[in-house]
Amino acid sequence: MERVFEIRGHIIRDDILKRIDASVVQYSGKYRVLELTVGDQVDDDSTARIALDLPEDKMEILLNELINLGCTIPRTEDSPTIKPAEKDKTVPDDFYSTTNHATEVFLNGRWVRAQYQRMDACLVVKGDEVHCVKLRDIKQGDQVICGSNGVRLVLPPAGEETSEFAFMNNEVSSERRVEVIVKRLAAEMRELRKRGGKIVFVAGPVVIHTGGQEAFQHMIRKGYVNALLSGNALAVHDIERALFGTSLGVNLDTGSVVRGGHKNHMRAINAMNRSGSIAEAVKDGTLKSGIMYECVQNNVPFVLAGSIRDDGPLPDTLMDLIEAQAKYAEQVADADMVVMLSTMLHAIGTGNMMPSWIKTVCVDINPAVVTKLMDRGSAQTVGIVTDVGMFLTMLDKEL
Repeated sequence: MERVFEIRGHIIRDDILKRIDASVVQYSGKYRVLELTVGDQVDDDSTARIALDLPEDKMEILLNELINLGCTIPRTEDSPTIKPAEKDKTVPDDFYSTTNHATEVFLNGRWVRAQYQRMDACLVVKGDEVHCVKLRDIKQGDQVICGSNGVRLVLPPAGEETSEFAFMNNEVSSERRVEVIVKRLAAEMRELRKRGGKIVFVAGPVVIHTGGQEAFQHMIRKGYVNALLSGNALAVHDIERALFGTSLGVNLDTGSVVRGGHKNHMRAINAMNRSGSIAEAVKDGTLKSGIMYECVQNNVPFVLAGSIRDDGPLPDTLMDLIEAQAKYAEQVADADMVVMLSTMLHAIGTGNMMPSWIKTVCVDINPAVVTKLMDRGSAQTVGIVTDVGMFLTMLDKEL
């Protein structure tokens, strides 16, 4: 049966009609554009009345896709469809899957903003509230939003961003622009610190290998690092550098391989095991410098997420994946900016936990890392293609 819908949004700019055409062909249906009103400017909303002839189950899939693209579909039946979860970690097949954009649900005659926004979650009604809940956290009987009725995304109007950060929207910046970008990023970070904002860094061991350790330590002491998310490797090589002057057995001051240095990272882990934790190693005088030392001394929370390839691991490294994810999500939940430094897996993982309104910067020598992060839904990411050690040195100097 053919149904008529009014669709509002960036229909022209985002090729919405082309997407509708592709989906309708995929689902062996038909569509007709009854009316199309185009905005005056490319970023203005356009409106279209479209008649869709699709099987009912495919109709809901297509409407859900359109809503996730930022379209508004006004309907008379605004109340959402709510179904109970049949068992733990299991929801009805037509559950609504969230994006990282702000989402609202029409409940009891008003639009209610979903809490704990993140992508790939279910919408669960809890009293007068709506929560984004991961599938693994669903409990039997949870009231789950199904289909797309009564659900809408709230996207900022095009051009609304007016801060220094606006210059970088949807870019992957090449080497020749790094100096300019660093200046503007530093200005944004100063403004955030001034008003008590939270800046979270997600960093890989390349920070140590490329000589960015000292600059990063300065930034911690200056108050520009409010949380550090990483894996076992960054902490191990940071501590190795602090205790033995090497990283992966290489003297970072001379660039030469140290005889017997191949075991220094294991000696670093052993030293932390002897103390019991990184914090205890600082307290008992074993660890006297480095990024992890500065985090402890300046009360900067850090989360180390383990992996199957880790040596040791350090006593602070979380080897329970679910626990590590939860700790990461806890730190980024109230972040104003997240800066990702040469760590593809941790960057993508963190990006999946974040709502789209958090300012995000990804620094990597490999542009494919930035592209992958954007392709997985973190479209707010700004990419800076450069050596991370040089980037941190320049940023520290500007700050």
